[in-house]
Amino acid sequence: MTAPKFHLGWFLQESSIQAWGKPWTGNIDKEWADASLFKVLAQELERACFDYILIEDGGSISEAYGQSLDFALKNGLSVPRHEPAALAATLLEITSRIGIVTTLGTYAYHPYPVARIIATHDLLSGGRGGWNVVTGGPTHPNWGLNEVRPHDLRYDEADEYVEAVTRLWDSWEPGAIVADRENGVLVDPEKVHHVNFEGKHYQTRGPLNLPALYGRPVIAQAGGSPRGREFAATHADTVVASLNSAADMKVFRDDIRARAEKNGRNPDDVKVLFLASPILGETNEDAAFRHRRQMEYIETHIEKDLAKFAQSTGIDFSAMDLDAPVEELHTEGHQQNVEQFMKHAAGGKTLREAAVERFQNRWQLGLIGTSAQVAEKMGAMMEEVGGDGFLITLPDMSRRTIAEIVDGLVPELQRRGLARIEYTHERLRDTLLEF
Repeated sequence: MTAPKFHLGWFLQESSIQAWGKPWTGNIDKEWADASLFKVLAQELERACFDYILIEDGGSISEAYGQSLDFALKNGLSVPRHEPAALAATLLEITSRIGIVTTLGTYAYHPYPVARIIATHDLLSGGRGGWNVVTGGPTHPNWGLNEVRPHDLRYDEADEYVEAVTRLWDSWEPGAIVADRENGVLVDPEKVHHVNFEGKHYQTRGPLNLPALYGRPVIAQAGGSPRGREFAATHADTVVASLNSAADMKVFRDDIRARAEKNGRNPDDVKVLFLASPILGETNEDAAFRHRRQMEYIETHIEKDLAKFAQSTGIDFSAMDLDAPVEELHTEGHQQNVEQFMKHAAGGKTLREAAVERFQNRWQLGLIGTSAQVAEKMGAMMEEVGGDGFLITLPDMSRRTIAEIVDGLVPELQRRGLARIEYTHERLRDTLLEF
């Protein structure tokens, strides 16, 4: 069996001072504001024919660790960072083929401005805009939401939210702009409609004040819980998944596809991309050294990873003894991540031991070696899983590590027929559906 050609995306975490303090990050603490690193990333990934960049967002400075801003501010954890819709517009302006998917939380916006922002991105880029739907973590006091909102309820609300957004995108029929100079008619009123959406949680009259000329923009989603998977299978065109083995990846993808088919969708229209953090070296010894150095960094900076984990789960790990066994954890935040963490804590491991094991293995998938070796492993993994591709994310993103992916790994994938060598479509949706 031949490994299938697969899709490549990039998960841009923390559109801020990326990997500050790590080697080869230069003067990012001074240069971050002009987004020069992210512009380099977008243009280089387009040269490598990636499908899209997904810009992650949190929207606030986390106080989850220690119930204070101090740790996040001192360590530069997701702060300062750019507003994702503005950054997306900047990256779309300097590229011509790669998709840019913007995270906009249902907790932070009414459906109408989200429909309008993403439709504008899609229009101005010729069909390359996308929306990553997030329902948010436990609390959002910046938006006046101070109570912990139940996980599944947020997805119930999000079902309604996405329906409102998509109906707004559909409020203009194709060909509504007639530009009839003879009769003095720019837009045919018969082809623009109120949506009169009246849901339990959201209401919007519509219509949108601009057309979605290229149809509905692409929707991404990263739900890993059973309820999150159901949401993704119902609405998403591309799904972000975080698993640690090919076997688990296959189970996840098969589940998403089965749920999509149950919901009346063609499962081939739902592309599941798995987070991956390759560690590349010129030789095996070089890759092993870089892997070992990364593992040592995690061991000596475990509080940083726990603080990031607290940000997404709402669990204050600073209040726990690092050297005591982990008790059962509960969250209304990212439930799949907590579930995976508890697997690492099995057998009475301490918080420190479980955290080191979890964060050292996160998204590596055994992808350690030379570019050729990692390309072979990625191909074998996709052959076992069945598709659909990888979403690269690097904890030490810099111009150097971007180049290693674009000029080292990707050419090896292309030589094996695993990755595209040129774009054949202009719109993101068509790029995703190409294979």
